[in-house]
Amino acid sequence: MNRYSYNVPCNADLALRTEGAIRRAVGEMVERGELPESLRDVGFTVERPRDPSHGDLATNIALTMAKPASRSPRALGEALAGHLRTIVLEDEYIDDVEVAGPGFINFRASRTYLADVLVGLLTGGEVSGWTETAQPRDVLVEFVSANPTGPMLVVNARAAALGDVYCRLLNMTGHRASPEYYVNDAGGQIVTLGRSLEARIAELRGEDVEFPEDGYPGAYVRDLAERYLEAGLASAAPTDLGAWAALQILADQRALLKRYGVEFDRWFHESEVREGAGPEEVLDILRERGYLYEEDGALWLASSALGDDKDRVLVKGDGEYTYLLPDLAYHKDKFERGFDRLINIWGPDHHGYIARMRAGLEALGFSPENFEVVISQWVRLLSGGREVSMSKRGGTYVTMEELLDEVGRDAARFFFLMRSASSPLDFDMDLAKEQSNENPVYYAQYAHARIFGILAGAGERGVPVPEAASVTRESLAPLGVDEELALVRKLADFPGEIVAAAESLEPHRLAAYVLEVAALFHSFYTECRVLGDDVDLTRARLHLCRASARVVAEALHILGVNAPEHM
Repeated sequence: MNRYSYNVPCNADLALRTEGAIRRAVGEMVERGELPESLRDVGFTVERPRDPSHGDLATNIALTMAKPASRSPRALGEALAGHLRTIVLEDEYIDDVEVAGPGFINFRASRTYLADVLVGLLTGGEVSGWTETAQPRDVLVEFVSANPTGPMLVVNARAAALGDVYCRLLNMTGHRASPEYYVNDAGGQIVTLGRSLEARIAELRGEDVEFPEDGYPGAYVRDLAERYLEAGLASAAPTDLGAWAALQILADQRALLKRYGVEFDRWFHESEVREGAGPEEVLDILRERGYLYEEDGALWLASSALGDDKDRVLVKGDGEYTYLLPDLAYHKDKFERGFDRLINIWGPDHHGYIARMRAGLEALGFSPENFEVVISQWVRLLSGGREVSMSKRGGTYVTMEELLDEVGRDAARFFFLMRSASSPLDFDMDLAKEQSNENPVYYAQYAHARIFGILAGAGERGVPVPEAASVTRESLAPLGVDEELALVRKLADFPGEIVAAAESLEPHRLAAYVLEVAALFHSFYTECRVLGDDVDLTRARLHLCRASARVVAEALHILGVNAPEHM
């Protein structure tokens, strides 16, 4: 796993410091002959105990080493703890080390550490500077890439939210991620779109025509026909009509994605690939490397030799390219542009395409380990407890635009990001519109707005609201109630949660995290009077409110969701 460093006090950094202390203790025991040399670099975990009463961090190292050390886990844990207690005296962030159960070693964070967490959150500068990777990579994230033959659908909206947040997370953790959209503006589908448009234009002119059996029947084609006639454009061949229609649809897609908070560094057109030298260069490389052969007049990729279930046609007998050849040329171009990690978000109907792409890239000499595909699973829209399956514009599907009109950008993005991409999603449209704490996005946003309500209330009562820059360890000393400390400990998870979500490409971790912060803040607000008679305690709690607001706002920002100050 990639190693990260943390520039603000946080639980992830505390875990690294604890891991270092444990390795130092093991090293001391090895040097003294208390442990064999073979255990110097033994593997172990440092993680948060499920029960908070067991401390802030725990390690299983004594259980891991017990058998090869020929000692009981408990006795070994006690011996390690003895060394650790001496070591952590040098670390003001760890208060206590104790052995529990069969041999777990638990660590308790100090109040100084918890105070410094809040100081770091309030004065730490841009969140993008809180973490740094030791191995930054140039990452190209290609997502949505919907065909320009119709409106974008709900499944495209899910992929758009995922890809956008992947880029945000990767960039925040020190990588260089770029979003890209691949426009499938070539092939038979564009001709079919043109024939569909031609038929609708004829209908609007009062002609009796038969609509193409394989045409696109959605109402959007009639809208395009009206637009074409209003522009006074002359009659054209289906290929030209299709190209014109694709440009109109693409412009609509750009505008809709921008409304959704998603923009791309580059829109790469398939027509560019097909018209360039890329496909022939791919064939030349495959031929030279022995992965291309001819059979029945077609050119084949010997992909079965590289993990695919069968060989694949690249060029048909009539000389026409299959989809795989320009796709390989496109991905070859990605690597040649300097990207060393490619992430693609594809729909569930593309799962079988992964193996042939991996095989093709390996045949070209690229490492398939640098090519990743995330499958964004299906979305089912629910309203009134029943599935919504019809659309005014699409006919048999609901468009992304209709969804945004119905529930708004914030709810759409948050709901899509609450679940793993690999899990099919039931999207409850009624819940997404509900103005109550039952609605997850409302619940998270309300926590942020409530804090600003507290700050406004303080001003109205003449209570000084401390500036974030004025926070010190001493000013936070009055905090000590369980609800306060539980909230601080959860806030301390934030930098590590960003890294974990970026490493695993799992934005739903961050969505779950912000809901946990909101719940702990609401609990703190219920149990602790923020604006009280004790001036020092009031100041400390206002600092805690500000830190909570920052974490909620930053987490929502990464998810592409607004953090309102009033609701």
